[in-house]
Amino acid sequence: MTLREEQGDLFDENILREYALCHCISSDFALGAGIAKKFAAMGVKKKLIEQYNKQWQGRGYCLFIETDGVLAANLVTKERYFHKPTLETLRQSLEDMRGQAVERGLKKLAMPKIGCGLDKLQWDEVREVIKDVFKDTEIEILVKID
Repeated sequence: MTLREEQGDLFDENILREYALCHCISSDFALGAGIAKKFAAMGVKKKLIEQYNKQWQGRGYCLFIETDGVLAANLVTKERYFHKPTLETLRQSLEDMRGQAVERGLKKLAMPKIGCGLDKLQWDEVREVIKDVFKDTEIEILVKID
């Protein structure tokens, strides 16, 4: 696995064409603040509700949604939008995403500093969790920092 951090826009056309995009959500599918609003504007929220109808509760899993040719990995790290995730729920979500990514043959994932904006986790700790979860894969992870 490789992890690369660079400045730039996660929603750049080149990123959208080459990478599956990852972000954290709550199981109530609120997607009403932060970067999740951009995913909602792409149709991810609508498709989550249509495909999963809020039947998935709890936390610690990943739901993949494809919309307009963009594959989005929605890491469900908390139950309600106003809750905060833990490193453990983030790890569980990442492990589920890793398994699904390997099954799908995905080689490239792009994400913001997941869990570190409104969710208040510390990037140094999150980075180590990501490295640990993906250490035995050939997946490239690109972290876009604005």
